[in-house]
Amino acid sequence: MSQTQTVSEGARKGTADAPGAAAPAKNRWWILAIIGIAQLMVVLDATIVNIALPSAQADLGFTDGNRQWIVTAYALAFASLLLLGGRIADLFGRKPAFLIGVAGFAGASVLGGAANSFGMLVVARALQGVFGALLAPAALSLLNTTFTDAKERAKAFSVYGAIAGAGGALGLLLGGVLTDALDWRWTLYVNVVFAVAAFVGGWILLNNHRDAANSKLDLPGALLVSAGLFSVVYGFSNAETHDWGSALTWGFLAAGGVLLTVFAWWQTRAAHPLLPMRVLLDRTRGASFIAVLVTGAGMFGVFLFLTYYLQLNLGFSPTKTGVAFLPMMAALMVMAQVSTTILVPRIGPKTVIPAGFALAAVAMAWLTGIDVDSAFSTAVLPPLLLMGAGLGIVMPPAMALATSGVAAEDAGVASATVNTMQQVGGSIGTALLNTLAASAATSFLAGKDASDPLVRAQSSIESYTTAFWWSAGFFAAGALVTFLLFRRGVPEQDPDAAPVVHM
Repeated sequence: MSQTQTVSEGARKGTADAPGAAAPAKNRWWILAIIGIAQLMVVLDATIVNIALPSAQADLGFTDGNRQWIVTAYALAFASLLLLGGRIADLFGRKPAFLIGVAGFAGASVLGGAANSFGMLVVARALQGVFGALLAPAALSLLNTTFTDAKERAKAFSVYGAIAGAGGALGLLLGGVLTDALDWRWTLYVNVVFAVAAFVGGWILLNNHRDAANSKLDLPGALLVSAGLFSVVYGFSNAETHDWGSALTWGFLAAGGVLLTVFAWWQTRAAHPLLPMRVLLDRTRGASFIAVLVTGAGMFGVFLFLTYYLQLNLGFSPTKTGVAFLPMMAALMVMAQVSTTILVPRIGPKTVIPAGFALAAVAMAWLTGIDVDSAFSTAVLPPLLLMGAGLGIVMPPAMALATSGVAAEDAGVASATVNTMQQVGGSIGTALLNTLAASAATSFLAGKDASDPLVRAQSSIESYTTAFWWSAGFFAAGALVTFLLFRRGVPEQDPDAAPVVHM
């Protein structure tokens, strides 16, 4: 099992300390570009369709109750199959997994764009999730195995982490522009543009390498973890449309907990485990996985409720709403570079990542000061910039550390675990914050004239600020947990760990 320790002087200078470390891959920066394009395509789809939902609903005529399945179908397939997709990439090669994932995602997007019924659109979104579950871990593991130099790896992960963090906001912008200028269907068709660039680049630049070619697929483990993750995400999704006392909520959550417990037990006994425990039982990687989980849960409060506030309360158009998130994206991308290339290599994650969470918590608490007639420039923009800075400090180094030091044959499944944590965190945040926000609005309206527009507007403010306070709590908890778990000093790969193999 690889462990983390204080970095040597050589590693501080960006040299690879692991004996036998591979030479840097040729064309590695071009490989980063195609990985970034593919990752952007996957991340965009978490939000780009959301802003087009009203138009799609009017066109296809589905109900408000069914609307959530356009989002949930994607999340269910994506989250439940990520670990299987990551292991397939390890076993059968990252290049074919990447290319099949890109091509399949594009095909599903075309199917969704051409949908003439609600059912067809839901099937297309589920297929996007299936191919995304193959593509996302292959992309991240390619990044992990392509960059072997410490300084270059930090830069590469700062780019990747910035895409992962800012992609949701960019999805809101692109979704708004396409919906306003063209049609909601183009929020799906646009994926073909990304897919063609990623597929052609991947076909030319990537070499196939199977680090776990001598292993076998753990079918019982795959079934257990896929069913368990499906149950967890489905249970949290039902909490939005039903309530926490519904059997469809607690029943699926309980079943998911049991299945995941059995999966963990089975992984200690399987000859070829789907998720080897050596990937999880490293203290730094464990802290990083938790950081990604908390970030996924807390970020939801920014994108969803702030989008509602800007459009419904401040009267922003979809395009103007997307533009409003650009400063946050800029701050995130700048601090992603600073965090991974300057702060973590010099100070270490024990101080840096909790500090980023603390900034995000302060930003969310600051946002609770909004009112029905607040000005964007004074009440929203400053905390949005602070939020971008905090997330930029947390996300890229957390993703890098979560996949650092793993044996080459585990790179795919470690990468899949990162994506799984982000998806499950987002599902938890979705259910909890939606439920808490709705309860806050209902409590505010009790005994008041609900037909009064000002009262209803104030009730929506009450729901948003409740969600923001809880998001602040998530980030504060993330700061505490990561401070306790991360070791002091700068982590590096253990010399006894398997060397990283380049593509």
